Amino acid sequence: MNKRYVWIMAGALLSLPLFAQNQKEYPGRAPMTHEMTEYWWPQPPIVTPGQAPVDPIPAPSDAIVLFDGKDLSKWENSKGGPAEWTVHDGVFTVKKGTGDIRTKQKFNDFQLHLEWCTPVGIEGESQLRGNSGVFLQGMYEVQILDNYQNETYVNGQTGSIYKQTPPLVNAMNKPGVWNTYDIIYTAPTFKKDGTYRTFPRVTILQNGVLLQNNTIIQGTTPYVGFPEVIQHGAGPIGLQDHGDASAPISFRNIWIREL
Repeated sequence: MNKRYVWIMAGALLSLPLFAQNQKEYPGRAPMTHEMTEYWWPQPPIVTPGQAPVDPIPAPSDAIVLFDGKDLSKWENSKGGPAEWTVHDGVFTVKKGTGDIRTKQKFNDFQLHLEWCTPVGIEGESQLRGNSGVFLQGMYEVQILDNYQNETYVNGQTGSIYKQTPPLVNAMNKPGVWNTYDIIYTAPTFKKDGTYRTFPRVTILQNGVLLQNNTIIQGTTPYVGFPEVIQHGAGPIGLQDHGDASAPISFRNIWIREL
């Protein structure tokens, strides 16, 4: 090694502490509250859907049945243990305090069908009325809420991409009547730096009425803060134990088709 190179390296090393001392510091993010990402107007128009099915809608022949009315063997809790929600009479119901559940199997692009119902006599208002959610790839929440004659912030209404995109309309059935979700989802792809190459997209129908039409999902769907981009691969379908004060939501007939 020649002497000139040694002197250059030594000078560079000696300058590092000085560089660190002179490096400019920038302020962090200001504290946020959940209200900062909520808005109430315009409220989506109300559309009365067609007659709800009394019996579950049969799954297609190529579908993966995630709940067949018998047990939650294809589901687990958020820690990988058994799903503890209550199975009864061909449906399952959120068991408050036991936490969210998710499918054991992970998915990329898919068509998802699920049916959900809020009980007759449910009380509460705004977000404290039959609150739950379905998480796509365990990352992006599609809101579930009883919005029958119950207004809330529109980017937290049933069928919204939570805290991002309101639904086109309010197509709720009244409490005691089953609602259907049909969700067509395209998973994102990522660049080497972890940003989206192509964004996740979703189309959602509730009770046969279009709520989201190939909508871009901007990132994660936090209660407080803005969407963030987190690189990920295949992920589960998740259902939320929100823990609100109203009577819990029930689910039935959940199936998925990989695309």
